[in-house]
This record gives sequence, C-alpha cells and structure tokens, in this order.
Amino acid sequence: MRLALHLSYSGAELRIDADRVREVERLGFDSIWTAEAYGSDAVTPAAWIAAITSRIHVGTAIMQIPARTPAMTAMTAMTIDALSGRRFRLGLGVSGPQVAEGWHGTAFGKPLRRTREYVEVVREILRREKPLEFKGEYYAIPYAGRDATGLGKPLKSILHGRADLPIYLAAVGPKNVALTAEIADGWIPIFFAPERMAMFRAWLDEGFRAAPGKDRSRFDIMPGVAVKVGDDVAACRAAMRPRLALYVGGMGARGKNFYNEIACRYGYEDAAKKIQDLYLSGRKAEAEAAVPDALIDEVTLCGPRERIRERLAIWSSAGVTTLLLSGDADALRTVAEVII
Repeated sequence: MRLALHLSYSGAELRIDADRVREVERLGFDSIWTAEAYGSDAVTPAAWIAAITSRIHVGTAIMQIPARTPAMTAMTAMTIDALSGRRFRLGLGVSGPQVAEGWHGTAFGKPLRRTREYVEVVREILRREKPLEFKGEYYAIPYAGRDATGLGKPLKSILHGRADLPIYLAAVGPKNVALTAEIADGWIPIFFAPERMAMFRAWLDEGFRAAPGKDRSRFDIMPGVAVKVGDDVAACRAAMRPRLALYVGGMGARGKNFYNEIACRYGYEDAAKKIQDLYLSGRKAEAEAAVPDALIDEVTLCGPRERIRERLAIWSSAGVTTLLLSGDADALRTVAEVII
C-alpha cells in the first residue's frame, strides 16, 4: 500500500505545517491531499504544497463540483499540474445538499447525472481533440439558454494539459461507487471498513462492467483513515469519537445524512439514530459517548504499534492501494515505519 497525507479544511484560521509536509515527502509518502467545506478552499493549499515540495504528488480531496464550472476545474487542474511537473491529481465530489444549496447557491439535483457530465466535460477539455461542445442535463457548452447572447462559440484550451491526468471521485453509496469505478481513476471513500470489502467489491465490479477494457489494476482505492497511536486503546478511541459523532450526527439534515447512512449500512442503525438525535439536539458530548467502539475499530487505526500493524494487514488484504492518513506526526511515522 502507498501512503498519503490528508490535510483537512480550515477552522477559524488556516495554517499548513511546512515541516510536516516536507517530513512526509522524506518518509516516502506518495501524495498529499487538501480539502474544502465552506471556509478555506482545496486549490490554494494544493498549489502552495506543490511549490515547497519536489517529488510528492498533490491532490484535492475534494474539490466540490457545485463550486466550479467543469471548465474552471479543468483549467485549475491543468495549471497546477503544469507548474508542479505533472504531480497533480484531481479529486472531485458533489458535497451535500446543505453545502451545495446553502453555501454555493445551486441545486443539489441528481448527483450521479451531474457527476457523470462534469467528469465528461473535464476529460474532453484535457484531451483537446476538438473545440468543446457539450449538451447535457446540467451543462450546455456553449451556453444556449433563452438569455444567451448567441456569441458563445466552441473553444479549445490554450494550455496543453495531460489527457490522462488522474481523476478521483469521493463516493459512499452503491450507485456512486459503481459510477466511480466506471468513469474515474481512483476512489476516495470515507469511513471505509476493510472487513466489508465484499460489499464494496460488488459495487465496484458493477462499474467496471460498464467500462469494458478498463485496466482495473490501475484503479486506486484510497480510503481516508484517521490514526491515533498510544498504549491506551480506550484513550485512542476517545480521540476518534468527536469526528465520528460530527459526521454521523450532524453532517447533514435528518433523513439526508450520507455518513449516517454509512453507519446504518454497517449494521449500527440504533446507534446512528441515537447519535443523530443527541447531536441535533445540542448534546454533543453524549453523542460522542454513543459512538460504538466496534464502529471506531472498523473505520480507524487506534492503539499500540502492534495493534495498528495487525489492523493494517486487514486493510492491505482488502485490496486498498493507498491509505489516505490523518493524524499527528507520531501516527504518520508509525504507519510509515510499519509499511514502507
């Protein structure tokens, strides 16, 4: 398995530890990935990281599809890729209704259709085979709506980008994962449980069947996983509870929370409902306490070095090709020493 570092989006202030970035490059990590929600963006930190490194690849996990036109995303990807010496990887995702409609002011719509069209437009731009023309449900290029001037014309990118620039998709549901296997080069799942790979593999296989001739061996399965190293397993689990409670309980509306659905899909329906009820009523500490130890163990790496080594073997045997790690310096070094 390759190793990657995930840098989260900002809180009230944005800081990137340059020494940590250089350290993971020294340790032999394959890539570093940035994020965005509704604060700092994913692109600017990616460009900054590319500028202070020389070998490691840089990606976005993820750039939000509702935030940019596909043409703007293609321009951004080609620009960073050119300036970094072809070290950029484009990670995309639809985000969720609360962010798409509440922050970007655009309809969430049909995520599968929108993602398919978006990726198709980006790839057409990267290929530069002809001036861009596209007619879909979400994107019409050139624009030909009732308020169009009629002056728009098909254009071809001035910058010659890489036709094979890697595109990754963040996906959690069966249809989204199948779409990812069909049209993308890599998959970024959140709260991935390696013991449940048989379920994921069925979804991936459905997508691969829709793309005959695709080289499955080159498809990158890159789940995000939080790591906490320490002798006290209970204390390490405690460090994981706030994030799981936030996502399962509060990252989405009741009845439209993709992360809550993941917990339910894994068989934690009662706990997921309780966590959400507590979190949405403002009882965050109780919501954190309600996160099951078993769920934490499935989707994170916690505890002493040897326990993490044992768990990593399960992730590797599940077919994971890249581990997208989040954790402190000790956690990153521990995993690197065990794997690399």
